[in-house]
Amino acid sequence: MSDPLTSGATIGILGGGQLGRMLSAAASRLGLRTHIYEPGANPPAGDVAHRVTTASYEDEAALAAFADSVDVVTYEFENIPTAALDLLDSKAMIRPGREALRISQDRLTEKTFLQGLGLKTAPFADISDLPGLEAALATIGAPAILKTRRFGYDGQGQARLKTPDDAASALAEMRGAPAILEGFVTFSREISVIAARGVTGEIACYDPGENVHVDGILHTTDVPARLTPAQRSDAVLLAANILNALDYVGVLGVELFVTDAGLVVNEIAPRVHNSGHWTQNGCAVDQFEQHIRAVAGWPLGDGTRHSDVQMENLIGEAVLGAHDLAKESATALHLYGKTEVKAGRKMGHVNRIRSAGK
Repeated sequence: MSDPLTSGATIGILGGGQLGRMLSAAASRLGLRTHIYEPGANPPAGDVAHRVTTASYEDEAALAAFADSVDVVTYEFENIPTAALDLLDSKAMIRPGREALRISQDRLTEKTFLQGLGLKTAPFADISDLPGLEAALATIGAPAILKTRRFGYDGQGQARLKTPDDAASALAEMRGAPAILEGFVTFSREISVIAARGVTGEIACYDPGENVHVDGILHTTDVPARLTPAQRSDAVLLAANILNALDYVGVLGVELFVTDAGLVVNEIAPRVHNSGHWTQNGCAVDQFEQHIRAVAGWPLGDGTRHSDVQMENLIGEAVLGAHDLAKESATALHLYGKTEVKAGRKMGHVNRIRSAGK
């Protein structure tokens, strides 16, 4: 695909969760359709998408039919099986490209890539067995955190080691999965940059947001983050560096630690990102529309922040207070249409406008 998509064209989205839902809503504002591919029944994105295919990522016939029905394929999560991507790649253009997925799917590959760009990361080591973990702890030190190299999300697949004596129990929690040991980083705050790159190489970055996590899940993002002008500039340039290195098309989330020695990259996410939800009410063009513009070959939009915003996730039973939240002034409520409330499940979010101005 070389020409920009026009009204009535279809964007295929792998994954039918809340990110797919908000991408579909953004596409509809631009006169574009979306086709969701999701193994689970009744996905949140299905409420607003033009079409939904319910099939597994091992269903080659369904994947082929999906690819034939769309003009470009994108995704709302990283952990898509390689075989499914191989089939789709033979029939349709995938944006962002396969290289971004390959790197982000494996924490070891990701950190090696980032260090290759001259960026700072936490100290890390590849772990395959207990002697290797014990040797890594002797070098990196404790406390540290052991993570599965693949498939971790919202604090899952992780074990904290307070002392080297925790090595055996932490490794057991990995259940035989390849793992990576990461040293702790002493930081003053965590921030993230949501950045986009178009098909022509143009880049647009949103203001960095300041994140607070509770039990491994993002709780709030405040914009603007408490940063010096130099830190703000460094964060944006760093994100742009990653986008260019990947020849990326779409929106990318970059999570960073602010330390006395500079910015340290925690991880990257090749998709729209939870910490970018504030853009829905703080910018004329939010991250979801920006991603749709990019993958559709459109010019990127103006991501300038017009208001200070706090985004708060509604996790589990917090969503039961939605009617009260709806009464708050200068507050925008975004619910995901999930009918079953579960502990730790993201049910929606609110954006609170704090003030106008940059």
